[in-house]
Amino acid sequence: MPIDLSGRVAIVTGAGGGLGREHALLLAKRGAKVLVNDLGGSLDGHGASSTSAERVAEEIRTAGGEAISNGASVTEFDQVQAMVAQATDTWGSVDIIVANAGILRDKTFAKMDLEDFRAVLDVHLMGAVHCIKAAWQGMCDRGYGRIVLTTSATGLYGNFGQSNYGTAKMALVGLMQTLALEGARYNIKVNCLAPSAATRMVEGILSSEQMDALNPRAVSPAVLALVSNEAPTRKIICAGGGAFEQAHITLTQGVYVGNGEDAAEQLASQWEQLADQEGQLVPEQGFEVSELELQKAGVKANEAAS
Repeated sequence: MPIDLSGRVAIVTGAGGGLGREHALLLAKRGAKVLVNDLGGSLDGHGASSTSAERVAEEIRTAGGEAISNGASVTEFDQVQAMVAQATDTWGSVDIIVANAGILRDKTFAKMDLEDFRAVLDVHLMGAVHCIKAAWQGMCDRGYGRIVLTTSATGLYGNFGQSNYGTAKMALVGLMQTLALEGARYNIKVNCLAPSAATRMVEGILSSEQMDALNPRAVSPAVLALVSNEAPTRKIICAGGGAFEQAHITLTQGVYVGNGEDAAEQLASQWEQLADQEGQLVPEQGFEVSELELQKAGVKANEAAS
C-alpha cells in the first residue's frame, strides 16, 4: 500500500535545498503538511536568508500541497520553540521531525580551531536536540511521533579531515539509541539516516557521473519509509543512488582474561580473538554489555551491587 501521510505535520530542517528540499517535497507529495526550515546561510554556517525556505514552500503550494517557511537557526532554542509553535498554531500538531540541517568546516584536527569544532556540533547535534526537545512533549501527549536524525558514514566509519563532523554525526546515533527507548511507550519512532548524495557539501569532490548517480532525490524514499505509520525504530539506514543498507553497532563475544597482574598482557595477545565477529550481538540496551561481562566473570547481573 502507498505510504499516506495525510493529516500529518512535518518539520524538515535545512530544507532550502539539497537533501532537505527533496525530503520536504516528497513528504508533501504524500500528504504531509510541511514546515520548511532553513537559515539560508553558507555551507560553513555564515549568513542568513529566508529566501530558500520560502522558495521550497512555494514549490509545495504550487503543486497543491500545504507548506509554510521558517528561517529559524536550529542552534537557538528559543527560535526552534517558536518554529514548533508556528507549525502547531497553523496545523494543530507536529508529528514528524526530519533533522537535516548541517554545516561543514573541514580541516585536519591539528589545524582545526575549537570554534569550528563547536560550531559543527552546535548545528548538527544541538540543532537536532533543540528540535526534538521543543516537540517531544507534544508527541508524548498525542501518542505519536516520527523522528529522523541525519547521521553520516563519516560518523559511523570516519573520514579524513572531518573530526568535528564525524563526532557530531556519531553523537546523533547515541541520541537515537536512547530516545527510541524512551519514546517507545508513546509510539514515537526514532531512526537515523546516513545519506550519500550529491549536494553542495560534496561539490568538487565527485565526478559528474557520480553526481548524477547520487541525486538527493534517491535518498528521500528512506525518509518517507522512516516516518510512515509502520516505521521501524532505532535503525541506522544508509541510502544513496537508490541503494539502501542498515548499519549496526555490534558487540563481539570477546575474551575473558580476569583481573590479574598480567591482564593487559593477556588482552594484548588476543586481539584477533577479541575481534572475531562470529556470534556477535546487537545489544538492546547499554546495560546488556555489563550483563555479558558479568556473565563471563561468573557473576549474575542482579548480584552486581552486592
